[in-house]
Amino acid sequence: MHSNAQGPTRRQFAGSFAVAVGGLAFPSALHGEQQPQPTNSGDTRTALHQEVELAASASRIESALLDAKQFAAFSGLAATIDPREGGAFSLFGGLIVGRNIEIVSGQRIVQAWRPTHWDPGVYSVVKFAFKPSGSGTLVVLDHTGFPVGDYDHLSSGWYAHYWEPLKKLPA
Repeated sequence: MHSNAQGPTRRQFAGSFAVAVGGLAFPSALHGEQQPQPTNSGDTRTALHQEVELAASASRIESALLDAKQFAAFSGLAATIDPREGGAFSLFGGLIVGRNIEIVSGQRIVQAWRPTHWDPGVYSVVKFAFKPSGSGTLVVLDHTGFPVGDYDHLSSGWYAHYWEPLKKLPA
């Protein structure tokens, strides 16, 4: 990090009050709780892979991810989602924005995805793949192309803000 006589950069400023999912401000941050600060651990990873077993069907999970009312219900924050390929979305009260690149019903969703505090024009790619697993679904997440230093926040954010709430979906 470099010194800036004019004050912090946008990224430094955003990091001072943001948490998880790429430095996103979630309800705890909005209510003034102390948030963990990003560390400069030298982590250069720009991709992550997670696999999560959910009791719900692939179509139920897909609906939760692509329907604004259902997304808002599981996330606890407002969402607007155009559920078509090419459709724009705004999630977590406008903190994450992007577009649906590809939707293959029951199989995968691919999105251009970005927290709004990232530099303009910087997008990552998020791919959700759905695989039958017993009576539920294995969700395979591949999140690629995010800025160096965001791995830890994104990795823990997917668990806290997607997987844990989605585990509560009815089958």
